[in-house]
Amino acid sequence: VQLQASGGGLVQAGGSLRLSCAASGGTFSARVMAWFRQAPGKEREFVAAISRSTGSILYADSVKGRFAISIDGAKNMLYLQMNSLKPEDTAVYYCTADRTKIVSAFTQPDYAYWGQGTQVTVSS
Repeated sequence: VQLQASGGGLVQAGGSLRLSCAASGGTFSARVMAWFRQAPGKEREFVAAISRSTGSILYADSVKGRFAISIDGAKNMLYLQMNSLKPEDTAVYYCTADRTKIVSAFTQPDYAYWGQGTQVTVSS
């Protein structure tokens, strides 16, 4: 199972970016896919998750109303549309997947599969 994240970059505060995650090797048997992020000196934190079986979506409070997670099953792609970006959104963003997680555990970082990360930098 391989996950390849892309789409990061440098953007001014208030701007937008769209992250993509290409999945291969059977990932789309995964029950849930998600985005996490990690800023320098901080722990990895949950951003958003989506259940492929139920369509349930969960967002961290810090990004609710600004970010949107989605899946294109036909293309084996996971996306994160990020709008109204803030300097505190600066981090390395990781896509991840798991075959067995349930909704109550979506925010926990013990996912089975991880991509390599893409850097997002928001300038003030």
